[in-house]
Amino acid sequence: MAWIKSPPTLRRVPRVLHRNLPPINFITIHYIYFIGTCLLSALIFWGASTPSKSVRFIDALFLCVSAMTLAGLNTVNLSTLNTFQQIELFFLIMLGSAIFVSAFVVHVRKRAFEHKFAAVVEKDRQRRERAKSSGHSMSRSLVRRLSMSFSRSDNRLGVPGKSIRASENHDSITQEKAPGALDNSSTLDMGSNLQAEKDGLSPQAQDQSSATQNGLTRRSSAVQTLPGSVQSAAETFRMPTTASDSGSPLDHNSSSNPTEAFRRQSRVNSPSTFEDAITDDASPDHISFGPDTLFRTFPADSGTLRHHRILSMQGVGAHSDASIKLRTNSQTNVHPDVVPESFGIRARRYIPFTSSGRLSRNSQFHGLSEAQREHLGGCEYRAIQLLSWVVPLYFILFQLLGCLGIGAYVANNKASVTERNGLNPWWVGSFNAVSAFNNSGMSLLDANMVAFQTSIYMLITMGLLILAGNTCYPIFLRLIVWVFYKLVPNGESWSETRKTLKFLLDHPRRCYTNLFPAQHTWWLLVSVVALNGIDWLAFEVLNIGNDAITSLPAGMEVIDGLFQALAVRSGGFYVVPIPNVRISLQVLYVVMMYISVYPVVITMRNSNVYEERSLGIYSDDPGYDAVIASSSFFSKLRRTITGKRWEQRTSYFVRQQLRAQLAHDAWWIVLAIFLIMIIEGSQFERNPAIFSVFNVIFEVVSGYGCVGISVGLPNEAYSFCGSWHTLSKLILCAVMLRGRHRGLPVAIDKAVLLPGEGLHQAEEEDAQIRMERTISRGTAV
Repeated sequence: MAWIKSPPTLRRVPRVLHRNLPPINFITIHYIYFIGTCLLSALIFWGASTPSKSVRFIDALFLCVSAMTLAGLNTVNLSTLNTFQQIELFFLIMLGSAIFVSAFVVHVRKRAFEHKFAAVVEKDRQRRERAKSSGHSMSRSLVRRLSMSFSRSDNRLGVPGKSIRASENHDSITQEKAPGALDNSSTLDMGSNLQAEKDGLSPQAQDQSSATQNGLTRRSSAVQTLPGSVQSAAETFRMPTTASDSGSPLDHNSSSNPTEAFRRQSRVNSPSTFEDAITDDASPDHISFGPDTLFRTFPADSGTLRHHRILSMQGVGAHSDASIKLRTNSQTNVHPDVVPESFGIRARRYIPFTSSGRLSRNSQFHGLSEAQREHLGGCEYRAIQLLSWVVPLYFILFQLLGCLGIGAYVANNKASVTERNGLNPWWVGSFNAVSAFNNSGMSLLDANMVAFQTSIYMLITMGLLILAGNTCYPIFLRLIVWVFYKLVPNGESWSETRKTLKFLLDHPRRCYTNLFPAQHTWWLLVSVVALNGIDWLAFEVLNIGNDAITSLPAGMEVIDGLFQALAVRSGGFYVVPIPNVRISLQVLYVVMMYISVYPVVITMRNSNVYEERSLGIYSDDPGYDAVIASSSFFSKLRRTITGKRWEQRTSYFVRQQLRAQLAHDAWWIVLAIFLIMIIEGSQFERNPAIFSVFNVIFEVVSGYGCVGISVGLPNEAYSFCGSWHTLSKLILCAVMLRGRHRGLPVAIDKAVLLPGEGLHQAEEEDAQIRMERTISRGTAV
């Protein structure tokens, strides 16, 4: 049967879709989870209406999106919904919680580590079985080959090395190898380790020698696997098989010593000399290439690798081409001996095992051997295993205790308030507690928190839940881990637990998105206190003479102002109607709702292990050098006095993230306001005071910031958007979904990536790039 070829147009469709659809990563999966859950729950919500279809589908969809994204806006009064619909919103609020999603990510990464360890154990078992079946014949063969190789170095003392001609046929390369040369990388590694063990080399020297030989094998095999047209252009490359092939004037003692020969061979084949070997064609000490050798490279700005996708889900602050894939032009020319002491610090004190590597910014480790990398992965796994029960317990206990405390208070003190809406007081208290912890702002009472203006216990408890579930979550979580570390006994039986807790405190961003180092945590605490303090002070000062506030009982104005300050940035509740406060305070609330996510998000991205890679900032970025060169007079003076030359680094990254955040936010908000004003133009002409541009801006920013406070309507208890047309509500649903995802880590954040060899290589690559930058700037200065 003849194969029927599809038309060229149909074959182009998959390629077009692949280029324009977003790649599958953490943020894309996050979008799929939210959109799919909202659509499914909206159908269930709409079908459960009593009487049938009493709630329009657009309102059902809006309420589900609002609950899932924690925006808290409502187009119908929640008190009019049946119990099933209220319970559905209750669980949607928890399913959309940032803590719930992050806990799920922790468990996924934990399982990925376990699968990786299981694969390593199985591979090691198979290797041992193969080694056992081969018996001692391989060992005798290896010893014989090494002895022949070293004896050859004695007999050929001072004789120049022979070059091995490369051709298109790989077999010709193999046939022209000098007698006694080892066949492949695995044999070379085993022989090297055997000889090194025999001669008493240290484990560090063995690791270095093994890594050197592995690097040599990878480089030579890469040349051999080039396409035919490229491989045929490579005229020659020389591979020394013995110490004498180097052509160096070795004395008899050094040439007869296998250990010295092995060390000399390791120095000859070290990666630091490989770059020189490419240009030094006369020296037989190195692998060299002919003058007409062609190398196929793919620069970062190559048009063949850049696709401008229609839907970009790379993440806020991420460069459009940011990827964890390794760069082909990132090989370093820096020799390990010239690495400045200022570049990072020795890692041995900061990880619970002996290491010769270095630790640099944001817990980046470099210079680790393969065994040390595996050990580091084990430390990360134990830390993730600890988080896999700490985070869920935090999520469950805070809400459980909040439900019990607030439910009991409402049942004993405010039962009449809930009964007027036909609601059970325990249910109202529990719903408010969950809504406060997850920063949703939804309330079953039509009057929201206005009915609890004088309830001091309830206001303080809900304010604490608002902080614990969002802005202060990283602070509280680090405090819990620190307390555990201090309370765990310093005995041998608890040593592993203490090491795990210490590793989690020292390198939190390698393990979790919302756990930050000490310095970043203090900065976040200062930011939260400052922003909430501004809101609190503005509430008290700007409302002087406002009868709606001054009519409150003595002392309650202060408590209500504090609660409103905590709720306006993310909580979404309001203790006084928003239209009753001064217009200047409303403008401030718009600003605070917009920047509500900034402290946590900027801290999260600024502490990312792959920060430069996520922002697309590398050594070839002209903007970074321009900022350093054009720093202010006071910055230069401060660097001169303190001796700290590169203080601009952190501030530059923060500014880059802020610019990216503004670019990510502004056009969505402006476009949404413009479209909604077009759709609601007739209502604006009919009642310009209610449907003013400022009220639309307030509602859109509240939805985008996932806050939930609203200017409301004069004769209705639901949000202002409840009076909009269907298309305007759909636009606001898209705005809420977009706003919910601006608080996520970038797609290549270390804490959301599954373990793999590529991550280790990317970390070493970033360290090499930063090392070259450090040395080049130090030389320039």
